[in-house]
Amino acid sequence: MTQRTQALAATLCALGLSLATGAAQAQSQGVSKDTITLGSIQDLSGPLAGFGKQIRAGMQLRVEELNEQGGVNGRRINLLVEDSGYDPKRAVLGAQKLVNQDKIFAMVGHIGTASNLAAMPVQFEKNVVNFFPVTAAREMYEPFHRLKYSFAATYYDQMRLAVPKLAKEKSAKKVCSLYQDDEFGLEVQRGAEEGLKTINVTMAEKTTFKRGATDFASQVARLKAAECDFVVLGTLIRETIGTIATARRSGYNPTFIGSSGAYTDLIHKLGGPAMNGLYATMTVQNPYLDEASQPIRFWANKYKTKFNDDPTVFSVYGYMVVDSFIRAAQKAGNNLTTDAFVKAMDSMVIPPDIFGSPEMRFTAQQRLGSNLSRMSQIQDGRWKVVSDYMK
Repeated sequence: MTQRTQALAATLCALGLSLATGAAQAQSQGVSKDTITLGSIQDLSGPLAGFGKQIRAGMQLRVEELNEQGGVNGRRINLLVEDSGYDPKRAVLGAQKLVNQDKIFAMVGHIGTASNLAAMPVQFEKNVVNFFPVTAAREMYEPFHRLKYSFAATYYDQMRLAVPKLAKEKSAKKVCSLYQDDEFGLEVQRGAEEGLKTINVTMAEKTTFKRGATDFASQVARLKAAECDFVVLGTLIRETIGTIATARRSGYNPTFIGSSGAYTDLIHKLGGPAMNGLYATMTVQNPYLDEASQPIRFWANKYKTKFNDDPTVFSVYGYMVVDSFIRAAQKAGNNLTTDAFVKAMDSMVIPPDIFGSPEMRFTAQQRLGSNLSRMSQIQDGRWKVVSDYMK
């Protein structure tokens, strides 16, 4: 081989290597010829396990529907779920496994404010989108990051609008609060306080509890002693039930209002008649099996048949998260990369669904689909919508 031939061969080899490297860089992880690998982190063993298992089931239902229909542009979805136990440290470990070992394309429906905040740096380092986390914290879309997308009206906005509205309706004399001492509870508290300013009301009493607490006797006694007749709850499942049950046993019956974090059928199923009267902010309707709406009833019974369990609003969240991802991935086209996905989301409009969700819109600058919410109340052992969307 002549020197000229050798030089040409070396040039062609280098060019081929360069092209191969460029192609590899253009191809996002988690996408193959026939598969899109998604990851999710849920609480399957901790205080929010009731929510996490429902979200996982809702996601699985939509994934199976899609795969039976041929996938997204010919690619089936492979959904991998890690258990955080509602512990941010475990969420980081789960994210490291999903991102670095399983090579997921996107993180979808990750539950919990603190867990998301802990895991996002791991994802963003590898250009992995955080898509529709199941938490209504403002940090899910603020500060702006091109890989953040959020669907839930924030706890802050929910309470900012609902608390003054309901306090006026109830002619509340002393508005007080009980909230979880973390990012979630603080957002509920901040929103409530900001809303109360619009009606010139100040919180008369504030009391907190640590994540995972099970005894609320001292907090309830403090609220009762302060003669609070209206209580804002920054609580989730067992904390909501524990607080209200403790209050009822002592003959203390203020108006209780929680955020969407307390809007689940587990409240009245586990708490019983004592939970009647509780208000909570929400968007989608709880999908009861005997719901008057035929589309909701059909969906709920399909879910029940598959999982032998009644669906809940968190089942709907899981289903909706995956459905929304599918819409964006289809719009991104056959060459699915993170850049193509982000570009598709930059002009994405997701219409209202059968569960009453408001329309969602995203732009290159807007990473929250909608900030609207409404109120429901537990009446005769089930949630009933009692307000329109608040602005």
